[in-house]
Amino acid sequence: MKKRSKLSEKDKKSWEDFLKSPLNIEDKEESKSQIKKYFRFKFDLHGLSIDEANKKVTEIIENCYEKGFKEILLVTGQGHHSNLDKNVYVSKDHSTLKGTIPEFIKNNSALYSKVIKMENASLKEGGKGALIIRLKKFKV
Repeated sequence: MKKRSKLSEKDKKSWEDFLKSPLNIEDKEESKSQIKKYFRFKFDLHGLSIDEANKKVTEIIENCYEKGFKEILLVTGQGHHSNLDKNVYVSKDHSTLKGTIPEFIKNNSALYSKVIKMENASLKEGGKGALIIRLKKFKV
């Protein structure tokens, strides 16, 4: 196989798109054998706006629920780099992903019906900057 010295813009864009949404990868082992039950899906929401994160969380919960994942680990960050202290018109707790994602899920009955529990991750998994979502079993 010949090694490329420079990536084209199309290749770079394809790679960036893949990194943003790896859910479309087919597991060849799953297709060969019986449906495999997964334990945890992990996704980092850093860099997304609140609207983008809400759309991504919706997609992740629905896909993980249907595929049989038991948990989702969402890395939200703690909001330290949001510079919200300087703006008196913005709530620090409700203008960061850390504060908005759990509220978004609780207020979306279609998503919340798939959730058993939401809690902060352990310190080694991200602590207050990460959220663990435990999912109910998918019913056919």
